[in-house]
Amino acid sequence: MKESVRAAGLAGVDSHDGARAIQAWRWMQWTLLVVSLLAIPAFYLELADASGLRLAGRALYACMCAGFVAILARMAALSHKPQRFLTRNAYDVLIALGAAASVARGLLPWSSFEWVLRILFVALVAVRIVVALRAFFAPGRLGLLLTAAAVLLASAGAGFYWLEPGVHTYAEGVWLAFESSATVGYGDTAPTTPASRIFAAFVVLLGYGLLSLVFASIAATFVEQEERTLRREMHRDIKALRDEIAALRKDVRETRVSAAAVAPVNRKIPHSDESH
Repeated sequence: MKESVRAAGLAGVDSHDGARAIQAWRWMQWTLLVVSLLAIPAFYLELADASGLRLAGRALYACMCAGFVAILARMAALSHKPQRFLTRNAYDVLIALGAAASVARGLLPWSSFEWVLRILFVALVAVRIVVALRAFFAPGRLGLLLTAAAVLLASAGAGFYWLEPGVHTYAEGVWLAFESSATVGYGDTAPTTPASRIFAAFVVLLGYGLLSLVFASIAATFVEQEERTLRREMHRDIKALRDEIAALRKDVRETRVSAAAVAPVNRKIPHSDESH
């Protein structure tokens, strides 16, 4: 996993880099994660009918671009090898360029080519967020996964309530989010606008991922219980073997001592025969 992330241009700071760069990256990487989250509301604000909301979306893209550029420039200045740092983090450089392009463009209606580019950019940002959070979503963290699923359902419900005209209440939005994330599809409601359909696609992907991790975490819990039982049995067997080996060594030592005590007596007996 680490090798694939490094190959994708998300390698971070080299472990052999300067101490200041390594120390700064420990919190800079989380700042990049927070800045990356701006792409989600920015994408949907630009799809709004009101011109003020579209301007707000472009402003978020501008803040995102400025944040990435500032952080990458600061890290490059702290690094002993700035060019190597930027090469190792080419993915973040690409996101900064994409955010800048999103500010430059944005007049509705978007062409088919621009739709593809914008969806691709949001997908790149989503991958960046998932990679940054991968350590928190290990299969063994069932409580955290369930909390993330609840947050996803609540936020997705709010998103559908805002984006989908057929959803009139927040409860209906949560229900549509559940149908999308669980890929149930009862047919009572469905996304109808391009914005809500794209939103549903991301909800489906996130739902698949979280559902898989939840089941993997449950399975890992049972496997860990079996492994604990096996480890306890192995420890008992190893302790019994050690006790047996210790007893055997004690017997061997006692046998050697007895043999050493008997040997001089055996040597004295022939001498007594010769004297007679």
